[in-house]
Amino acid sequence: TFFFNMLVYWVVVTVAHAVAYSDSLRERERRLVELEGRLSSARLMALQMQLNPHFLFNALNGIGTLMFRDVDAADAMLVRLAELLRHALDRSGRQLVSLREEMAFLDRYLTLEQMRFGERLSVSREIAPEVFEAQVPNLILQPLVENAIKHGVEPLLVPGRIAIRAVESSPGRLRLEVQDNGKGLAPDRSPGLGVGTSNTLARLNQLYGSGAQFRLEAVPE
Repeated sequence: TFFFNMLVYWVVVTVAHAVAYSDSLRERERRLVELEGRLSSARLMALQMQLNPHFLFNALNGIGTLMFRDVDAADAMLVRLAELLRHALDRSGRQLVSLREEMAFLDRYLTLEQMRFGERLSVSREIAPEVFEAQVPNLILQPLVENAIKHGVEPLLVPGRIAIRAVESSPGRLRLEVQDNGKGLAPDRSPGLGVGTSNTLARLNQLYGSGAQFRLEAVPE
């Protein structure tokens, strides 16, 4: 039985090596997935850290401008800004929040802007009730609204309007829109990406890849 026993022995050794190799391969794959997850989180955190100073700089710039016209209003804006930053810090470690939380943060931001613009800025919200608990990237709307105010509303001589919409465009897909009544883009100019909009695009790509779409469009009205 020597040759038969040798055959059985080598079969056992081969199977053992195959099992050990398979376990090792799975462990390497697990570590690779974990590493990729950490790198993705690091990239997202870096993007979020880039966004926060940009937002703070613009808010302080607005308060500085108001100081020459209405010191009491500027003081009230500083208090509101402190509340807004505290709220932002409470959410700083989270990449995804509910749309309800995102809108609550956005309302705080818009309170600041409406203190600065007064009757020159009006805001409408069209949020479908069923999407309030949908998960969205943290601070996904604020840069877009800020962009609409800066480039759409601020240059206007007439009152400006911002419309914010959210609806389930298809099962499992959320459509978010920010629209302003500014003069829009010149026919010969393509939409440019500043810090806020390019950051938004990068975060969407990092979180969803080709599953997300981001568009800047001029509409007739």
